[in-house]
Amino acid sequence: MLRVLQRIVEAVNQAPDFNVALQTMVRQVKEALVTDSCTVYLANHDQQQFVLAATDGLEIKSKKPIYVPFGEGVISMAAFREEPLNIPNAPEHPAFYKLKQVDEQRYKAMLATPLIHRRRLFGVLVVQQAEERAFTRDEEAFIMTLAAQLAVVIAHADAKGILQLTQPKTTLHTLKGIPAAPGVAIGEALVLTPPARLSEVVAKRTDMPEHEIRAFRAAVARTRHELSTISESMRGQVAEETLAIFDAYHAMIDSASLGADVEKAINEGWRAQTALKIVVEQLVTQFESLDDEYIRERASDVRDLGNRILAHLQHRETRRLNPPAQCILVADEVTPTMLAELPHTEFLGIVSLRGSSNSHAAILARSMGIPAVLGADNVQLSDVNGELLVVDGYVGDVFINPPLQLEQEYRLLADEELVLRQKIMSARGLPIETTDGVPVQLHLNWGLNTERGWLNELDVNGVGLYRTEIPFMMRDRLPSESEQEEIYRQVLQQFCGAPVVMRTLDVGGDKPLPYLRLHEENPFLGWRGIRLTLDHPEIFLVQIRAMLRASLDCNNLQILLPMVTSAEEVDESIRLIHQAYYEVSDELGDDRLQQPQIGVMIEVPGVIYQLQNIASKVDFFSIGTNDLTQYLLAVDRNNSRVANLYDAFHPGVLHALKAILDRCTALGKPVSVCGELAGEPGGAMLLVAMGYRDLSMNSYNVDRIRWIIRHLAAADLEEVLARALRARTVEEVHQIVVLALENAGLGGFVRAGS
Repeated sequence: MLRVLQRIVEAVNQAPDFNVALQTMVRQVKEALVTDSCTVYLANHDQQQFVLAATDGLEIKSKKPIYVPFGEGVISMAAFREEPLNIPNAPEHPAFYKLKQVDEQRYKAMLATPLIHRRRLFGVLVVQQAEERAFTRDEEAFIMTLAAQLAVVIAHADAKGILQLTQPKTTLHTLKGIPAAPGVAIGEALVLTPPARLSEVVAKRTDMPEHEIRAFRAAVARTRHELSTISESMRGQVAEETLAIFDAYHAMIDSASLGADVEKAINEGWRAQTALKIVVEQLVTQFESLDDEYIRERASDVRDLGNRILAHLQHRETRRLNPPAQCILVADEVTPTMLAELPHTEFLGIVSLRGSSNSHAAILARSMGIPAVLGADNVQLSDVNGELLVVDGYVGDVFINPPLQLEQEYRLLADEELVLRQKIMSARGLPIETTDGVPVQLHLNWGLNTERGWLNELDVNGVGLYRTEIPFMMRDRLPSESEQEEIYRQVLQQFCGAPVVMRTLDVGGDKPLPYLRLHEENPFLGWRGIRLTLDHPEIFLVQIRAMLRASLDCNNLQILLPMVTSAEEVDESIRLIHQAYYEVSDELGDDRLQQPQIGVMIEVPGVIYQLQNIASKVDFFSIGTNDLTQYLLAVDRNNSRVANLYDAFHPGVLHALKAILDRCTALGKPVSVCGELAGEPGGAMLLVAMGYRDLSMNSYNVDRIRWIIRHLAAADLEEVLARALRARTVEEVHQIVVLALENAGLGGFVRAGS
């Protein structure tokens, strides 16, 4: 049966359109079960009825659509009981509903199975047979399994707006994606494609490797020049720190592994284009397998860089784009270089079929103040080009050719958003404190190399989390101590006079290094973070030594230990840090080097109950709300099947955060929050209400969180927090937060992530 099931699913997925897919499915199910009829009914919740969508076996006496009202018949009973009904003689069943336009009286046996995807009812799958009998357990299991797969197909069709449940009714074509940059944009869609595609390269051999290597090096040189030109064209259009994105592109080009691996593949007999394809696709696969969403999104950069080099290998001319006025940029995967090819005054919004809120395109969009929705993959690019789009960057909706009334509502919202943005920017340089004088420190989460002076413009109190993984991910070997020192010095000197919290290497398990491969059944609970580096003290010591050397002139280094689960791990980490300190101090031969403060990241729930055993050993704690939420709720937030269960506003997570603060306060240890919750309007409000006074976030959230804090009174938040902690559900917490923001005159931020 499994092979039959796979064949049916493949046939459905390969069907040219949705209606053909349904008809293919009912025909093949009927044949597989050797039954007399198979029918699919789709649920129309607006009109409270089921619509007969496809059948093989039922005799239809009318050309009009066939409907079954909700609440009527065995179909409704199976749907709303949310379980299959196996009835030997359906016409004799008290719930049987006779359809006037259908001849089904001759069928006795009926098996009706609901089609449910993510708790939403999409319809009912029915098989019938003339013989009076109960379907077997194997048949029932087969239909239930197929129903689960069919529900996914129908859900995708619904997202695309192609379900035609009634003839006269027109559906609003809406795409659902990830809100990547807040705001509203309305304009004509402009579809862009990469200058060349590695995916289209056909593998070819060569017997002239020297010629291919020269061609590859020339293409790399032209790409390097092109990136410099693009970066320079963006200057003045985006915040200075955002230009560091293009430094990352240059770092990838300069990476010894990229060029060396391509040339190695060429010397093995592959043409330059093929060798580039092999190496880039291996890097993309490596990045895409990671758990850390920020680092995983670097796969997009690697793919973009590979396509750029390929275009020069193919000697394609630089394209000249003439976008229409006020257009919406749409692409399979929007990249920073693609954005830089268009005058920023000419496009109002971004829609990308791939990507997430941590992609470089999203970071650029936020820096440029352009609404963006990413991951909206239920559409063909050819169907969108030239159409009117409304992009809602707050909730991730994209409307294609919306009704006039909806368009007007969004134009009004866009005007309100512009006024709000101007207000937010005006608060830069003002004290970050509540209206009743409670100061709050805002720090930066950062993960890119940075060489430009933008601290004064951003107006933050330092770096609350610097991710050190990227230099390790971009090489085919461990970076040397001197290479790491150079990278860390750029960051520490950038923020000289302010603390910089550097997290030690957080890879392993779910974030494998290409040169330290490891396969684990459950990488989320595996060999990662401090567990890996303590097992490799030679890696840990080199990194700490590099950090210490880099901090010599500023002495603003603070070291953060990730994925800690026990006091023993802290003891061993501190021993190694002290060893590295004395080694570097002796080598320098002077007393300029200061002992760095050491902190522990609270992200494993078990640590919450060991704080008293760890506090005396460290200087501070920092809470990673992303992983803490994930572990507390047992939810992989990157798994689409359960991602809807991931929510840091869960009452259990809020109680844990409050307990952590209370315990750290009693122990006399400072504690900060460096997860995404700190950068959300409602999250920041609740954290300040709990008593947190040190929040760290991505650069694009700093201005709006500063504004919110300056318009809240800490004393007024006690009752808000009390109600949130008494809430039974996530939805209840969100309602409490929204109401509190609106009462404080901050309702404009409700759509922006509260």
